[in-house]
Amino acid sequence: MTTLDRARCQLKAHPLALDAALAAAVLICMVAGSFVDPHGENGVSWGVRTPDSLSLVLIVIGAAALVFRRRAPMTVLAVTGTVSLVECVTGDPRAPVAMSAVVALYTVAATTDRPTTWRVGLLTMTVLTGAAMLAGPLPWYAQENLGIFAWTGMAAAVGDAVRSRRAFVQAIRERAERAERTREEEARRRVAEERLRIARDLHDVVAHHIALVNVQAGVAAHVMDKRPDQAKEALAHVREASRSALNELRATVGLLRQSGDPEAPTEPAPGLDRLDELAGTFRSAGLHVEVARADQGTTLPAAVDLAAYRVIQEALTNVQKHAGTQAKAEVSVVRVGPNVEITVLDDGADEDDGPETGGGHGLLGMRERVTALGGTLTTGPRHGGGFRVHAILPVKNRTRATGESA
Repeated sequence: MTTLDRARCQLKAHPLALDAALAAAVLICMVAGSFVDPHGENGVSWGVRTPDSLSLVLIVIGAAALVFRRRAPMTVLAVTGTVSLVECVTGDPRAPVAMSAVVALYTVAATTDRPTTWRVGLLTMTVLTGAAMLAGPLPWYAQENLGIFAWTGMAAAVGDAVRSRRAFVQAIRERAERAERTREEEARRRVAEERLRIARDLHDVVAHHIALVNVQAGVAAHVMDKRPDQAKEALAHVREASRSALNELRATVGLLRQSGDPEAPTEPAPGLDRLDELAGTFRSAGLHVEVARADQGTTLPAAVDLAAYRVIQEALTNVQKHAGTQAKAEVSVVRVGPNVEITVLDDGADEDDGPETGGGHGLLGMRERVTALGGTLTTGPRHGGGFRVHAILPVKNRTRATGESA
C-alpha cells in the first residue's frame, strides 16, 4: 500500500478531522480574500482594505459550520446561507463569506438525490443572488453578484456529478460482488450435483453386486457339505459378481481422476444393450426374471440409456433383497410415442418388507435419475402382493434446467 493510499484510508477513518481541515482551509481563503480589492488602481490589490468586524464574525461562523457538513448537510447549508445572506445585504459585499455556502451546497448535492439538489440549489442561487442584486450596496450587475450565481450553480452541478459517479461505481462494485457470489454458488451447486451423481452410481453398483454376492454366498454355505459341486458353482458366481463390482467401481472412481491421467480406465457406460446380461446375473442367483422388449430398436441418448439400465438394475436388486429368490420378476421395455417406458414387476413370493420400508436410497436414487432427465417414476405395492416400478423416460434427452435438476 502506497503512502497516498494509507493517507486516504486514515482520512476515511476520521471524517470529522478531514472536515475540520477543510473548514480551516476555507477560513484562511475567506480571510485572505477579504483583504483583496479587485477594483484597485492597478487591478487586484492586496492589503488596501480591511474587512469590518461583522464580516470577520460571519466568516468565522460560516467556516465553523463546515466542520459538521457530513453529519448535517442541510443544517450546515442553512447556517452558511444565512451568514452569506447577511453579508450580501448588510456587510462588505466583497468579503467572500459566500464561499462557505458554496462548499455546503456542494456537500448537499453530493450526499442527496438529484431532485433535492435541484430544489435546494435553485433556492440557494435565487436567494443569495437576488439579495445581493436587490438589497446589496453594489450595482445589480456587479461581478461579485454574478460570481455568487456562478459559484453556487457550479457547486450544485459538481456535487451532483460526484454523487452520480459514486453511485455508478457502487453499482459496478455490487454487480461484480453479485457475479462473484453467483459463480461461487454455481460452483457449489455443481459440486453437490456431481457428488450426488457419484453417490447414485456407487449405490447402484455396490447394492446390485453385493446383493448377488450375499445370495450366492448363502447358497454356497447351505449346500457346502451335501452338494459341493453346487457350492463351487455358487462361489464361482460370487467371484464373477465381485469381479464385476470391482470393475465398475474402478471405472466410477476413474472418472474422479485427472482428465490427463492415462491410468484412468475408460469403458462405455452400461445401457439397455446389456439388459440380457444383467438379467442373467440375477437368474444365476436363483431369481426368475423374464424380459420383454418392444422398443423397436430405439437408440437412446447415453444419459437416458444409463438411467434405464440403472432403474432396472435397482428394481431387480430390490426384488432380490425384499422378495427373495423364490419370487418372479418381469421386466418390460416399451416405446410409447416420444417416451420409453420401463416396468419391473414382482409377485412378492416371500412377502418380505417392500423397498419403501427400508432405509436405503435405491428408490430415491431412481427418482432423482428419472426426474433429472425430465421423466417420471412411480413405485408402489401391487394389488394382491408384490411391487411395481414404472419409469417413463423421454427418448430425446429433455434435461431440465440446471436450477431445477434434482
